[in-house]
Amino acid sequence: MSKPGLQRYRLDVGYDGTDFSGWAVQPDRRTVCGTLTDALALLLRQPVQLTVAGRTDAGVHATAQVAHVDLPAGTDPDRLLHRLARLLPADVRVRAISPVPPEFDARFSAVRRHYAYRVATAAHGAEPLRRRDTLAWPHPADVDAMNASASGLLGEHDFAAFCRGREGATTIRELQRLHWTREADGALVAAVSADAFCHSMVRSLVGALLAVGRGQRPADWPAGLLTRTERASDVVVAPAHGLTLVGVDYPPLAELAARASVTRNLRRPPLV
Repeated sequence: MSKPGLQRYRLDVGYDGTDFSGWAVQPDRRTVCGTLTDALALLLRQPVQLTVAGRTDAGVHATAQVAHVDLPAGTDPDRLLHRLARLLPADVRVRAISPVPPEFDARFSAVRRHYAYRVATAAHGAEPLRRRDTLAWPHPADVDAMNASASGLLGEHDFAAFCRGREGATTIRELQRLHWTREADGALVAAVSADAFCHSMVRSLVGALLAVGRGQRPADWPAGLLTRTERASDVVVAPAHGLTLVGVDYPPLAELAARASVTRNLRRPPLV
């Protein structure tokens, strides 16, 4: 909830993550959040605090990141948007600023996140204009086998085998979509959606499925890892630069507070 005298605003943000050390502020490192908060503080002449839908790792991109910030009531979002456009570096853009109810929480109100992972399997690698957001992986890729394997991962599971653990954090997630398609330029794209993701989960899933597509692992291998209670060392984490956050979904305004309350509760293992 925003404090008296403040209005909550939603920020829709895009960035090329190549030269950032991720979203979260880190001492002596260039981060997306640090760059945005510094710019906002300079323009508003006061410190600000951003809350984000999903903290992306170093090198990961976003076309549809969402954050919220509490600003003095009466702040003109259109004027602020234009001033940020002049001040921010070219690799991060605030695309929209809009007032939202105080119950809106960019992180806890979200119902799902959507990622895309691009892979170039051509012998020559990634196209030059896509080299920053596409993994060059010049190997065979059986898309049918990869999709058959991915289907066994859908649903609510403990994804501990695919996550870098954080103390006190659950690794139970509901994976709602994981499907590979081949685009017109020949690149493979994995569309991945879930209620939330734990650290390195998407890149680990991609790494496991690429091993299946190359014929190094059987199709049922990734799903078999769901029985593990800790990270699987035999899963290769795909490089960060192929991953992009492409969407965040929120419930209707009347359901924002209820959704945030539910999300804050620690996930419990599903009943067997």
